[in-house]
Amino acid sequence: MPLYQYKARGHRGDAITGNMEAVSSDAVATQLIEGGLTPVDITPIKVSSNERKLDALFPEKVNDTDLIQFSRQMHSLIKAGVPMLSALHGLTQSSKNKTLVKTLQAVTNSLESGRDLATSLSEHPIIFNPFYVSMIRIGETTGQLEDIFTQLAYYLERDRQTRKQIKSALRYPGFVITAIIIAIVIINLFVLPTFASVFSKYGAELPLATRILLGTSEFTVTFWKELFVGSVITFFGVRRYINSDNGRYHWDKYKLKIPLVGNIIYRATLARFTRLFAMATHASVPLISALQIVAKILDNCYMEERILGMQTGIERGESITRTATTTGMFDPLVLQMMAVGEETGNIDALMAEVATFYEAEVADDIDKLSSAIEPILTVIIGGIVLVLAWGIFLPLWSLGDVAI
Repeated sequence: MPLYQYKARGHRGDAITGNMEAVSSDAVATQLIEGGLTPVDITPIKVSSNERKLDALFPEKVNDTDLIQFSRQMHSLIKAGVPMLSALHGLTQSSKNKTLVKTLQAVTNSLESGRDLATSLSEHPIIFNPFYVSMIRIGETTGQLEDIFTQLAYYLERDRQTRKQIKSALRYPGFVITAIIIAIVIINLFVLPTFASVFSKYGAELPLATRILLGTSEFTVTFWKELFVGSVITFFGVRRYINSDNGRYHWDKYKLKIPLVGNIIYRATLARFTRLFAMATHASVPLISALQIVAKILDNCYMEERILGMQTGIERGESITRTATTTGMFDPLVLQMMAVGEETGNIDALMAEVATFYEAEVADDIDKLSSAIEPILTVIIGGIVLVLAWGIFLPLWSLGDVAI
């Protein structure tokens, strides 16, 4: 769409300027008037073809922060009684994310053609996932759209905070491991060959550890091209396998058992499931539909299959607790809270409490993760230093006796 720069006046005559994408200048004027502004001047902005190509090739991503802000703003605007179209027009003008602006413009056009909000959002699945769309649909059906936007903003904020904590805890170990790998490559390619020339010059008999290190270095120097190509092929091969259906399933199952972090991933996934399940059941989503929606956005194929497997038992008339027990995925706390919730008819509130408990557990585990990894990294670094000292420096120091 063409981009226009506009000048307008507010209710009290204050000057307002900005940019807006629209089909024509008349469309810009219409949107300004609907937003309570008086258009003064509307001028088209020329965008170079290079900029358009770059925007098409590398579109700006809509992240969780953008969705959280969108959800909160929609809650505030609906609460204030602003009509839906006017609210979306206003957010289109205020948003700084170009991709989100284009998406909201498309949503607005869809609404103007007679579709509801949920259907309009579902046309953009990369930005609005099935759970988000389903919650909006429930909000429109029940007339609780304002509360639904609040719940979505809260969930997205908690989910973002959890992932941010995990990344923060793994950042330091990642840097250390990367530094160790780079150091090993440099030692094998540059340092050890120098020592090898010194040892061969004096003809000293070398210990086994030194011969192994020098043999490894010689192999690396000789076949570094083959090793590099093999590493690249292995990397992309593993990546392709993980992206396949079978590979994704086995990787999602395996990462729940990774030492130190596997339990954190497991608890975080349980927290996500219980939070989403509580939100869905509180919004009166049918049980089978709630399981289907929540399972698809857990980002874990292994747990998704287990949750979807609960449908068969529920359709036969079995209780949620019984079907959940057969999956072998839930720990006793979740199962106990499910049983109490079924008996009292208050399963959404109890699942929300379980989610809060797991979120606190995950936060505590993440805080302890760095302190648990540091001793392991220290041992690894110490082992590398020991091997170098044993295989290189000790024989080097003994070369003085050989030279004499």
